[in-house]
Amino acid sequence: MARPVLRNTLLALLLPLLAACENSATAYSVEGAQHAIILVREQPYFWTSTVNQAVIASRLPECQRRVAIHPDATTLTPMEVYEAGDRLWALHQGERWYLASTERCLVQDWAAPVQPPGPLVGTFRLEDGAPTFVPAGGS
Repeated sequence: MARPVLRNTLLALLLPLLAACENSATAYSVEGAQHAIILVREQPYFWTSTVNQAVIASRLPECQRRVAIHPDATTLTPMEVYEAGDRLWALHQGERWYLASTERCLVQDWAAPVQPPGPLVGTFRLEDGAPTFVPAGGS
């Protein structure tokens, strides 16, 4: 009888530590819910100092692909999203640039451009402690 009580007590003590892990996804909806660029962040263990990231290029039903990108700090480094062409977006996070295409369903690293390729559409950033997409000109 003491074992279940000890096990439950240990589990209760571990829950706050596990809650420190991040597992989030936030989207820039291009044309409704069927067409989006999605930033996914996952921190599998609370003791790691980085968060695994992926970008999903989604234009349903034709396209949906998840591509791992470089890890980020546990506090989200803002990621700017720029129009870069027809169904093409440039993503800028820290010193890194990525191209995301919902036409070809691809995400790839990109050499830093001299200037952004088009207008800023918004930024993935923390708002009220949660990752969110904030449209350009938004709060």
